[in-house]
Amino acid sequence: MDVLSSRVLLRTAHPVRSQAFYRDRLGLAVYREFGPPGHPGVVFFLGNGLLEVTGSADAAPRGLVLWLQVRDVAAEHERLRAAGVPVTRGPQREPWGLMEMWIEDPDGVAIVLVEVPADHPLRRDQR
Repeated sequence: MDVLSSRVLLRTAHPVRSQAFYRDRLGLAVYREFGPPGHPGVVFFLGNGLLEVTGSADAAPRGLVLWLQVRDVAAEHERLRAAGVPVTRGPQREPWGLMEMWIEDPDGVAIVLVEVPADHPLRRDQR
């Protein structure tokens, strides 16, 4: 398989509410909008990935976790708390050395924000 591009497709019972959450509260940049003007699908940048929030579902998504690497988890914690985003677990250093914080979108989709500290092996060239 020769994968050229990929994205996560998020189908939600309330697409407009979810799009507003990812755009306005998380502050994700919009890659593109498509479809009818009254009910567009929105694709957001996720670093080197994409998140498409479009369509609809009868129930909230289950079993999905979004893993987002950020530069400063503590700064995102303050910014998101001020924006009213539910923080399910505040920033803390995990036994594997990463700083992590957990939040949820309006449908309960888990989102982990991860900071790779300067002293973590992921930051060092292992060659």
